[in-house]
Amino acid sequence: MEHAEGALVAVAVPGPLDRLLDYRVPEGGVATGAVVEVPLGPRRMTGVVWGPGAGGFDAAKIRSLGRVLEAPPLREELRQFLDRAAAYTLTPLPAMVRLALRAPGIGAPPALRKIYRRGARDPDRMTEARGRVLATLAEYGGAALTLGELAAAAGVSTGVVKGLVAQGALDEVEAPRDLPYPALDPDRPGKALSPDQAAAAERLRAALAVDGYGTTLLKGVTGSGKTEVYLEAVAECLRRSRQALVLLPEIALTAEFLARVEQRFGARPAEWHSGITQTERRRLWHMVAEGAAGLVVGARSALFLPFRDLGLIVVDEEHDASYKQEDGVLYNARDMAVLRAAMAGARVVLASATPCLESWANAEAGKYDRIDLPARFGAAEMPQMRAVDMREERLPADRWIGTVMAAEVAVRLERGEQSLLFLNRRGYAPVTICRACGHQIGCEHCDARMVEHRFQKRLVCHQCGETKPMPEVCPSCGVADRLAPVGPGVERLGEEVAARFPEARVAVLSSDLFASARALKAKVEEIAAGAADIVIGTQLVAKGHNFPLLTLVGVIDADLGLQGSDLRAAERTFQLMRQVAGRAGRGERPGLALLQTYQPDHPVIRAILGGDEEAFWRAEAEERRAAGMPPYGRLAGIILSSPDMKAAYDLGQALARGDAPLRRIGAQVFGPAPAPIARVRGRHRVRLLVKADKAAPLQAALADWVGQVKPPANLRLTIDIDPQSFF
Repeated sequence: MEHAEGALVAVAVPGPLDRLLDYRVPEGGVATGAVVEVPLGPRRMTGVVWGPGAGGFDAAKIRSLGRVLEAPPLREELRQFLDRAAAYTLTPLPAMVRLALRAPGIGAPPALRKIYRRGARDPDRMTEARGRVLATLAEYGGAALTLGELAAAAGVSTGVVKGLVAQGALDEVEAPRDLPYPALDPDRPGKALSPDQAAAAERLRAALAVDGYGTTLLKGVTGSGKTEVYLEAVAECLRRSRQALVLLPEIALTAEFLARVEQRFGARPAEWHSGITQTERRRLWHMVAEGAAGLVVGARSALFLPFRDLGLIVVDEEHDASYKQEDGVLYNARDMAVLRAAMAGARVVLASATPCLESWANAEAGKYDRIDLPARFGAAEMPQMRAVDMREERLPADRWIGTVMAAEVAVRLERGEQSLLFLNRRGYAPVTICRACGHQIGCEHCDARMVEHRFQKRLVCHQCGETKPMPEVCPSCGVADRLAPVGPGVERLGEEVAARFPEARVAVLSSDLFASARALKAKVEEIAAGAADIVIGTQLVAKGHNFPLLTLVGVIDADLGLQGSDLRAAERTFQLMRQVAGRAGRGERPGLALLQTYQPDHPVIRAILGGDEEAFWRAEAEERRAAGMPPYGRLAGIILSSPDMKAAYDLGQALARGDAPLRRIGAQVFGPAPAPIARVRGRHRVRLLVKADKAAPLQAALADWVGQVKPPANLRLTIDIDPQSFF
């Protein structure tokens, strides 16, 4: 829609605003969706023309738009998606639009800039710094790196880079600011598929042949080759000259995945995640909008890119909790993928060995198609799974690896195979206690215990990130040499492994131990190539990694996720245990998964060992249905946070008393109550929980409900639709 000179238009300006702003159209007119520069107070901001202005203001005070930026306009499909997503999550539209404009300098005119590539010669003398530069270029593949970006990524001065240019080891070339991505060849022969895989791929291709929206749940056991199947769907999408998006839950997964994409299509796809440079971010935003990037592999925020013609969205490991954005704009990328596809007339593939109950229920109800891959690809078989009853082990207080587990690790060492010991606790020990006075060292800004990270020689709060050196005396009683770690983290488990298996090469995989996402990816590649005998890891290792030599998975504390009253505790424990066990035996050698547990008769442990996943989902579904809980009912969380605890409680009480808008739709309000971690970063946190029928118009009622109160300036009220956690 074109707006003529002098007309009023509404502009979405990303920022802390809860409404659109009216501006007057300057000479030349402007189109809906155009990316524009507008005055806002003394600043000039980037915004998007959303439609006709609302009016009702003093015409003399309405300011004119600034210039129209040289950026592709946001298409109607994307604007509709942002509108719907904002309405569903009760997020102000300007905050949602910010997610679609997260690229630097998107309105800057095209220009040339100097980038650096590998030259034809080797340096006359190789130093460590020069080696890092060349390794960084190889690691980034075909990505364009400027002088500053290359130096920063390699951790060297710009002089090192310029010295390599002088010797011909690097080429300094002028290139357009935004280059198209290499074309992917969908007809390049892929891997030979098993009959099950071929049948699944054919069903996905047939679904893509039908124009319009649809969702398929691709459920396959770990190692069944789900990736090769949905890459065939990507190939079909590319043949139809449409764009595809593959979401991954963890950046450490991208290295192996990109290699598989390059092998299948002959070129690397575009990447969108926290590990790419700002230059690459801008390039990708423009190329996606122009249709010059056929396949994007990215994190959840890639959903907000301005695709020109999106035909397929794949959500890999769709059950993963990291798809839920827990700060800023609160959304679930799995659900938003379905919404984006519905707006774009695209297909969605939700891939997982252990789907979330919501997806399983939608498939059961016929809302989603379902394709099953019941067997592993090739000679690989599912690992044997056994429980180790820790009540019979009688371990010392400072040991966590039982005799059964240790014996199996020793067998793998003799065979030259890998073992994985899984413990979902970062750091060295979750609690540090003074044995003189009983004081537990907590965070000064949160109601949380600080976790000892011995490798860093620091205490870390996993809620707010506060760190401090490990004290030598108790901060409460002042007594020295009485501070003791309580309980294990992966670092402490690493000490035990080193003591018990001194000849073994040990690798600890935890997000805390790597300075960058690329460093983590590099470590995963080394382990897959056989650079470790025993791998110790948190839930990071459960996310789709393929270690061909790994034949033993040992879960150190299978009961950990069963503690507490989380609605999804059983589901998450089931998923995590099945996923981590699936890392074993993915090559030709058979695998074994051992679960150390003090509750071998717990229903979840029995379901994991029994392997009857459908029985577990049916039982879990019946419990949720009887209680009216998701996916058979709806929940919304209200989080109130303030430096003043009384102010947060007073507002919570006021909301609880004024629940008439919610009663009208039959909803219930629980609370206010302190959040499980009641203080984070010095702010006290109070929660309310709203429960409603599945068909209830919850968002409208919530908007009316919270609209009755006006929080003071230092109190934040956040609404979390479909909360996944209650911390």
